[in-house]
Amino acid sequence: MMQGLAWSTDLEAARAGDRPALERVLGQSRQDLRRYAEHHCVVNDVEDAVQESLFTASRRLTDLRQLESFTSWLFRIVKRECNRMKRGLRRLRQEPITEDIAAACVVEGRGLARDLAAAMESLPAHYREIVLLRDVEGLTIEELSLRLGLTREATKARLHRARSLAREYLKD
Repeated sequence: MMQGLAWSTDLEAARAGDRPALERVLGQSRQDLRRYAEHHCVVNDVEDAVQESLFTASRRLTDLRQLESFTSWLFRIVKRECNRMKRGLRRLRQEPITEDIAAACVVEGRGLARDLAAAMESLPAHYREIVLLRDVEGLTIEELSLRLGLTREATKARLHRARSLAREYLKD
């Protein structure tokens, strides 16, 4: 990554809320992050991991205490994102696919992944969020309740409704 006076000036400005400076810093970091992610991610997840990492960094830059550790902080974010994606992929491979969902997913010759992605996109944002947090990131009901600010019962109800809507979409 580019280091120097202009870099640290942009980094300080970005942390202070200067959007063009933030875009420059993240843009200059992107290629190095991509190369790093290629060593830690599944090939198809590299670009997604980099995008998520840049998004996380843009949101959390103000939390960084020492600007000198920006580069290592950013690489840790990418590695964590790659690991999160691997866990999600492993979980998908381990869970058996029920026959009714599998049958619904071969409609019109499309693949399972495409159908699941379309089902997720069809969900309202608050339902999509809870399904991703639970089924991809693996949060428990208690963790979901805390994160979403809901009671345990409301969390379970929202998760059930989200899965029901996704199931309905896949049946159609």
